[in-house]
Amino acid sequence: MMQVAIAAGLICGVIVFAYFIAIDQYRAAAANGGHLAGSPRQPFLKQLESLMRPVSRLPARTAIQIRQKLSQAGNPASLTPAGFQALRYSLAALLAIAGLAVGLVLPLSIPDFVAAPLIGALAAAVGYVLPLIWLEQRIAQRRRQIQRSLAEATDLLTLVVESGMSLDEGMLSITERFHNALGDEIGKVLREIRLGRPRMAALEHMADTAGVSDLHHLVESIVQSDQMGVPIARLLRVQATEMRRRQRQGAQERAAQASSRMVFPMVGCIFPVLWIVLLGPAIIQVLKSLK
Repeated sequence: MMQVAIAAGLICGVIVFAYFIAIDQYRAAAANGGHLAGSPRQPFLKQLESLMRPVSRLPARTAIQIRQKLSQAGNPASLTPAGFQALRYSLAALLAIAGLAVGLVLPLSIPDFVAAPLIGALAAAVGYVLPLIWLEQRIAQRRRQIQRSLAEATDLLTLVVESGMSLDEGMLSITERFHNALGDEIGKVLREIRLGRPRMAALEHMADTAGVSDLHHLVESIVQSDQMGVPIARLLRVQATEMRRRQRQGAQERAAQASSRMVFPMVGCIFPVLWIVLLGPAIIQVLKSLK
């Protein structure tokens, strides 16, 4: 009886979902004067965002925090805060349905009417948290990319400025050379400058958004040199040398920690095998003598 009720609920959910899709398409056709076939097709995430707009509304403070995280992650798939929240709700709903089905199929010691909702709730919680974990991992990955490329980019910027070119031309050369997170961030700065934002304000916004300490120190030095009239080429040379020194120091620290990190794999994986190989024949001989 429980299985029939859940199956009926799933069928009703599919019907309601299709009904809302039909309403959305009808409204789009009415807005375009009844010509839906010739209109450009929206991406799936945009359709999902418009479909789940009534339930994916966020408070202003939460929306600002999610927008900052999406900006730090590089705006994946051009997601908006509402679209990201709609994605979390959709994944939670899908995994909840899958958890209900698993709870009904798996032979457990507890009754189905207890196991199915419990597994479904756990699966829904996992589906709700997974996009946030993915977003944090993407932010950390972009920060590592910026950190690895920053010293080389500072060297390139120093060479361009020392050759007599402007700082904007040096940043443009970085975007042409580095096709990664750092190049994307510098490209955003150049676009903001073209739109009329002050150069130093755009650089400070990039440093605050990226969340990389070395980049923040570099931008602070550039801003101070601009305010105090210090030659920027000399300052960039000093910053590049300091970044190289910090990179070498970090590599030496990681190399010193490698020996302590190898203790756990050796104790957990290598030593048991050695004990079996060395003591195994002796244990077999002792057991034979006892017989």
